[in-house]
Amino acid sequence: MSEPEKRQLSLGGVVVATALPYYEDASAPAGLAVDYDRYAQHCRWLVDNGCHGVGPNGSLGEYSSLTDEERRRVARTAVEAVGDAATVVVGVHGVGSHQARHWAEIAAEDGADGVLCLPPTMYRANHGEILAHFEAVASVGLPVMVYNNPIDTKVDLTPDLLAEIARIDNVVAVKEFSGDVRRVLEIRERAPGLDVISGADDVVLESLLMGATGWFAGFPNVFPAESARLYDLATAGKLAEARALYEPLVAAFRWDSRTEFVQAIKLGMEQVGRFGGPCRPPRGPLTPRMREQVQADMARAIASIEGHAA
Repeated sequence: MSEPEKRQLSLGGVVVATALPYYEDASAPAGLAVDYDRYAQHCRWLVDNGCHGVGPNGSLGEYSSLTDEERRRVARTAVEAVGDAATVVVGVHGVGSHQARHWAEIAAEDGADGVLCLPPTMYRANHGEILAHFEAVASVGLPVMVYNNPIDTKVDLTPDLLAEIARIDNVVAVKEFSGDVRRVLEIRERAPGLDVISGADDVVLESLLMGATGWFAGFPNVFPAESARLYDLATAGKLAEARALYEPLVAAFRWDSRTEFVQAIKLGMEQVGRFGGPCRPPRGPLTPRMREQVQADMARAIASIEGHAA
């Protein structure tokens, strides 16, 4: 595939890794059933507030705690909820390439615009296995955003390795979550046809200023309109305005890179009047100390946003 063709398959902009709501139901896994109606409403709310897309079945969406039936229905709900108004990038993470390809095939059947894919999960794959994994997923035909999360997978998609992965047809982007903003330019140098997407909320401005073309994001579940504005300011080069908006939010954004990020983002949603709710195991409630810190970090962010609006 030529470089211009790859760029036409862009999965950029602000794509929100959507949190998943549950309601209590003793017959459901862990006593919590997926609230598909509320999830659909949340997806529409994000898009109505300026976000460019939604990403069901990521880690924030607790994909690994879902049954197969739930996982497929969550993705279909997102596709149906946003229609042609936004991009839907479905997480297809799997232990092996056959599972990841299976989920990519289902995503294609259900109308997804693209897929997000980790290297093999629960296994530290070697060089050849990583390439084979992404080749299998990309063979389905949807645009693929590979996901570099060396913290959780213990596999680091280095710029050199990404240069090889980028040669695979239909691989168009990388969600870069290493936290090393130096990589943005290096990836662009070594794989110029690959879009670099910021994956960590607390380095998003730095990444966008270095040439990232998107933000696959967690805290826009809480602040969608402000996140879309931050993206627009950064990509327009309006640094002073972008910094003024960004800096008071960073303490909250740092929770996106911590173990308890799902719980923290759901609590943040509740602080702005949205529904967050509980998580399924293995995620438990925040400790009182963590809850207090999230609330304090969120309060600062909310106060700053309200001050800008005044």
